[in-house]
Amino acid sequence: MPGSEELARLLEVRGLERRLGSGAGGFRITVPEFTLSAGDRVAVVGPSGAGKSTFLAILALALRPDRAAALLLRRGLGGPLVDAGRLWGRGDEAGLAALRAGAIGYVPQTAGLLPFLTLRRNIQLTQELAGRPDPGLVEALAARLEIGGALDRLPGQVSVGQRQRAAVARALAHRPAVVLADEPTASVHPSQADEVLRLLRDTAEAGAAVLLSTHDLPRAAAAGLALLGCVPEEGTEPASVLRPLPAAA
Repeated sequence: MPGSEELARLLEVRGLERRLGSGAGGFRITVPEFTLSAGDRVAVVGPSGAGKSTFLAILALALRPDRAAALLLRRGLGGPLVDAGRLWGRGDEAGLAALRAGAIGYVPQTAGLLPFLTLRRNIQLTQELAGRPDPGLVEALAARLEIGGALDRLPGQVSVGQRQRAAVARALAHRPAVVLADEPTASVHPSQADEVLRLLRDTAEAGAAVLLSTHDLPRAAAAGLALLGCVPEEGTEPASVLRPLPAAA
């Protein structure tokens, strides 16, 4: 019978690889091993173009890896680990969509809101797809992220920072097991960026696992995030390997 530590593991990756581009302009990202457990808060750091966004998109099941010895996701504590790599392999789009909707909250770098829906409807959409409607949580997230007054506006009618905060609310509204956020604080005011990180911290403390990418090392360190670095690898082509960094980095 699995122990409590194993059941707390929400995401597991082994031998993951993705190549971008071809020829002299090609680039490869490699992840030998990576796990996320309930309560984890991790920041992926590295220079632009190192593969941070690619890594998050693969974990969010938005981008297929070229190779993965294991890509396992758990819908929640106590549930079974689902082999997303196998779903990719057999082209099970319905299975991938169900896993994505139930287990993952994803904040893409561009916010990714549907332009024809209000902020409120964008946020509610993840709840509906997961079968977890909760209007009160939508209001609570909007209030905390200071977008309550903009909920009934379209994305094109609000600022870039408001769109980004709405994307954070959307990623959290269905209470996913794993939250993946690509530069969630890049487009928001510093004081609001701190609140976004506090909200993500509270989400992890409630039992989720949080993984975000950032260029803001001081803010990540102040928020108590463990660091995962995109480390350049020597070889015949440009490549990055994702490895844990020391706490003092």
